[in-house]
Amino acid sequence: MDHFTYWDGELYAEDVALRELADRIGTPFFCYSTATLERHYRVFAEAVAGLDASICYAVKANSNVAVIASLARLGAGADVVSGGELQRALAAGVAPHKIVFSGVGKTREELAEALKAGVTRINVESDPELDTLSGVAAGLGITADIAVRINPDVDAKTHEKITTGKSENKFGIDLAVAQAVYARAAKLPGINVCGVALHIGSQLMDLAPYREAYGRAVDFVRVLRAEGIGIEHLDLGGGLGITYKDEIAPSPADYGAMATEVVGDLDVKVTFEPGRVITGNAGVLVTRVLFVKEGLAKRFCIIDGAMNDLIRPTLYSAHHEIVPVFKASATSPHVIMDVVGPICESGDYIAKDRSLPMLVAGDLLAIRTTGAYAAVMGSTYNTRPLAPEVLVNGDECAVIRRRFTVEDMLGLESFPAWLRDEPPIRAEGAE
Repeated sequence: MDHFTYWDGELYAEDVALRELADRIGTPFFCYSTATLERHYRVFAEAVAGLDASICYAVKANSNVAVIASLARLGAGADVVSGGELQRALAAGVAPHKIVFSGVGKTREELAEALKAGVTRINVESDPELDTLSGVAAGLGITADIAVRINPDVDAKTHEKITTGKSENKFGIDLAVAQAVYARAAKLPGINVCGVALHIGSQLMDLAPYREAYGRAVDFVRVLRAEGIGIEHLDLGGGLGITYKDEIAPSPADYGAMATEVVGDLDVKVTFEPGRVITGNAGVLVTRVLFVKEGLAKRFCIIDGAMNDLIRPTLYSAHHEIVPVFKASATSPHVIMDVVGPICESGDYIAKDRSLPMLVAGDLLAIRTTGAYAAVMGSTYNTRPLAPEVLVNGDECAVIRRRFTVEDMLGLESFPAWLRDEPPIRAEGAE
């Protein structure tokens, strides 16, 4: 459930009318509900309460510091995959000992930053990364607590672009060779091997792949312990799916029961990294109709939101429900149309062949389930400013990311000397 509901035919975020926000800050904008964030976090936490569990919110799903801070106040840690996300988590008030650093391509600088910050664990994803981390940690005189992310070669049965646990995916170390990697890691300077990590994909709608992957991880932990490698932590990742259209997503309660059944007897501290399941339904993208264009083959509803604001339909062929901010009457006729943005790309669409009420220029629409992998994947393509983000809490609201301007974008750029009629700056030793 979420807290975006109609009152007297008008869509509200908790106790705040989306129309009022649109009038105040313009469109498009993202709006998040604190009540929904809190409810989803608590439901997930209750689902895994039978384990010695830590919940590290996957920052990549929605990295706004206000969103992270809202969850941190409930006890959440953070799963980060870059130095930038680490800085965001720390700025939002997440304690370093509650931060797990994951990711397949960490730089030496990012690893050093994480070690100096005191993150609880680094999930290593390759032999070269292990060697790099050992060198960085030893050079700093710090011992890095690590888990090796194993790749269990399990088909998550999700979209090909968001599956991460098959042998052909770039993530983790193949389970067949992971034992040797652990044996080597245990002998490296600056390294303390304490955990096993895995993550098999995102938007999973079936618990069977989880069960298979977790079972393989349990067996692997027992093998490592038999070899004298002490494993105290098991990081089970995230990826639990949510409903965008008519999918039947597993409940957190069912997921938690499954995880408890599979790993409950292993005597480990378990880490979960939920993202989408916490924030996905907690957000909407509010946009305004610019034109309704009657083509020979199709009708197009052209809005001021675009693929630079919400790329999921273009990237994943993802479905998002679209509803008018002012609810149409039950007798209002519906028409089939494509909902598209102003960007100069045929791929710039939010929905195709969607049945919607008759719309006119100026109408407000809410694109639902855009609290995850939406604003965080935004761009400035076509020199379109990033959309603002708003957080609602009861009858209060705050802009938590202001709207970029063209001036902001131009301020990041500059002319080289030869375009400013200034003496050029030549590289040292150049003729």
